[in-house]
Amino acid sequence: MPMPRRTFKQVIKRRLVGKEGSERTRELRAVLSELPNYKNGPYADLRKWVQEQLEETRVRSRVVHRDSISVPREGAAQIALVGPPNAGKSSLLQALSQIQIKTGDYAFTTTRPVPALTRLRGVLVQLVEIPGLIEGAAEGRGGGRALLGVLRGADGIVLCHDAAQPESLDAIRAELELAAIEKPTLVVATKTDETPPPEGALGVSVLEEESLEALRDAVWDLTGLIRVFLRRPGHDEAEPRPLRPPATVSEVARTIHHEVEAACTGARIWGPSARFDGQRVGRDHVVADGDTIEVLVR
Repeated sequence: MPMPRRTFKQVIKRRLVGKEGSERTRELRAVLSELPNYKNGPYADLRKWVQEQLEETRVRSRVVHRDSISVPREGAAQIALVGPPNAGKSSLLQALSQIQIKTGDYAFTTTRPVPALTRLRGVLVQLVEIPGLIEGAAEGRGGGRALLGVLRGADGIVLCHDAAQPESLDAIRAELELAAIEKPTLVVATKTDETPPPEGALGVSVLEEESLEALRDAVWDLTGLIRVFLRRPGHDEAEPRPLRPPATVSEVARTIHHEVEAACTGARIWGPSARFDGQRVGRDHVVADGDTIEVLVR
């Protein structure tokens, strides 16, 4: 005698727990082969449900594969703008980068990740606007798994919310926790020309340049980078070079060329890591943010 339909459905659901992609597809096909081939009645409905699950798995697998490589990294760091629909992310991205993108006073204006380069303290940094995440994103709703995959590759996250709706970030934080995504994070309240920001959030309005400048500084801090200034012999100007600390003189030389790194014997340094201006140091000397460096080669 066949197992009761409701019991069989619960058994199927337990068999699918933790299975995705091809593994889930194989399990669903196995289930179909085990089901009685009734044309009508409860088991016909159950067979239809399993077939629907199979098709949904195929579609989801195609979406995840398509979007998982959609944002090539550019610049010295990648920072993701994340938040609920209609949180002002597109307007912020446009204000920070001058990119021309579609904005609107309605949800889901952005449907795919939008990258843009901006210059922070003389260094190119990539900002990526992530389409509005919704509850269930970690389970694939709204293409959530693919979007969360983009976040895993980012160096930091800017959590954006309308200043009038700070609670809208609760669902976003829950999805990030479910997906086990932990990155340096900055909370930004947008549209503060209409509503004051809540405590603990950086208030920003695209209509106020001072607030945008404060955001640029905060995003730079979020990258975790330091800047050193490379001075070439006979030149007065110094070029900013971004580095991840701790970084040595040898790594500074590598930013010029690998052959320069191989020939590097040390450097002359002006700045925080030097005991006096123009101090000569070895190739293993750890540099500091704001140092000006003249690489020495043999």
